[in-house]
Amino acid sequence: MDAKSILKEHVLKTASLNDEEFDYFFSHFKPESFKKGQVVITEGQEVDKEYFVLSGCLKAFFINDEVKMYILQFAMPTWWSSDYAALYNQVKATITIDCITDVEALSLSNNDREKICKELPQAEYFFRWRTNKGYIAAQKRLLSFMNNDTKTRYEELMSLYPALYNMVPKHLIAAYLGVSRETLSRLYNTSR
Repeated sequence: MDAKSILKEHVLKTASLNDEEFDYFFSHFKPESFKKGQVVITEGQEVDKEYFVLSGCLKAFFINDEVKMYILQFAMPTWWSSDYAALYNQVKATITIDCITDVEALSLSNNDREKICKELPQAEYFFRWRTNKGYIAAQKRLLSFMNNDTKTRYEELMSLYPALYNMVPKHLIAAYLGVSRETLSRLYNTSR
C-alpha cells in the first residue's frame, strides 16, 4: 500500500473527507525517510513538524542527569510522533526522537496542520480525536505505573502491542517499562 492509501485508511476511520478534501489534506504532508539510529528530533532544537509513521519504528525518549533513559513512546506504523510540548508551545524540544529501524514517514508542519484544520472541519475533528486518544493512552500508562507491578505492566504492553517484542530491542522495552534488561528477561521467561 502506498503512503497516500495508508494515511487515507487511517484518517477515514475517524473523519469523513471526500476524495477532493482528502487530496487537499494529503497535499500538506511530505514524505521522509530515516535510517536506523538516525535522530529525527534532538532535545534542545525547535520543533515544527509531527510525523506519521508508514513503516518502521521510532522511539521518543528523555535522558536524565544520571544518564538514565526514559522511553515515552514507541511509534509503529500508523502512529504519530513529535515533541508535542515543543510543537504546540513553540519552545525547545525536551525529548529526543530517533529510529529503532529504518523508517518511512509523512511529516506535517504545525502551520499546515493549523491551516487544514481551519479549512476542513473534519480534519480538525480528526486531529482533536487523535489528541484525545493520545491523552487517554498516556493517562492509562501513568495509572499502570502507579498501580501495577512490573509483571502486570509487561503483560499489558505485550497484550496491546505483540509486534513490539520482535521489532524493538529488549533493552529498550526494559527502559520503557522502567526495569533492567535482566528483569525483563525473567518476565519474558515466566510469561511463556
